[in-house]
Amino acid sequence: MVAALRDAGVVVTGAGNGIGAALARRFAAEGARVVVNDIDEGAAKAVADEIGGTAIPGDASGVVAAAREALGGRIDIFCANAGIGSMAGVEAEDAVWERVWDVNVMSHVRASRELLPEWLERGEGRFIATVSAAGLLTMVGDAPYSVTKHGALAFAEWLAVTYRHRGIHVHAVCPQGVRTDMMRSAGQAGELVLAPNAIEPEDVAEAVLQGIADERFLILPHPEAADYYVARATDPDRWIGGMNRVQRQLEG
Repeated sequence: MVAALRDAGVVVTGAGNGIGAALARRFAAEGARVVVNDIDEGAAKAVADEIGGTAIPGDASGVVAAAREALGGRIDIFCANAGIGSMAGVEAEDAVWERVWDVNVMSHVRASRELLPEWLERGEGRFIATVSAAGLLTMVGDAPYSVTKHGALAFAEWLAVTYRHRGIHVHAVCPQGVRTDMMRSAGQAGELVLAPNAIEPEDVAEAVLQGIADERFLILPHPEAADYYVARATDPDRWIGGMNRVQRQLEG
């Protein structure tokens, strides 16, 4: 991996903390030149200063042009990592649904729209989407997050299907619980579903590098998620029943 990543131009969105910061540090440790993007300017600058990268704060949807310039005109790897939840159900107002959809799905679409012409012209590029196991399964207590993470997975899969033969490598990273601010903000649902098997952000970053080395589309830092995914696909009624029991625990 060192040879493949040395001097590569890498962008990580949502990299001011959590999984994004761990990815930025890990890529920098392999010799990559890293752009650290985060809506929190101070957090982006702190991580960038730590790893010798470049901070480009702001919305993840608009980072590509500035990042390309900062990296000398070439982006090799784009990590669409920024994501938000709502901890709300169908009662969430339209503005909440739109904001979660914009960050969790449309920022990936907008970045790809800008990246693909460059990548297709030279016949290579790598898009890494931090999706969450919620995109494979679901997440009790948060309808906008669950729905949009399914959308993020579907978009990453579409990119892989459409462009793999043209040198575009796509990965969907689907961890379960990770000890981040987002997990801590998930409240009782996070404690019930995510906390028992939670891992560190650095574990996710290590899984991502291994997934790149193996050229795997699905990167599962929690390998057991594959078994849950199979169970959901092969016996959906039983799967829904099991998840409904979790929901009843949450309500109780």
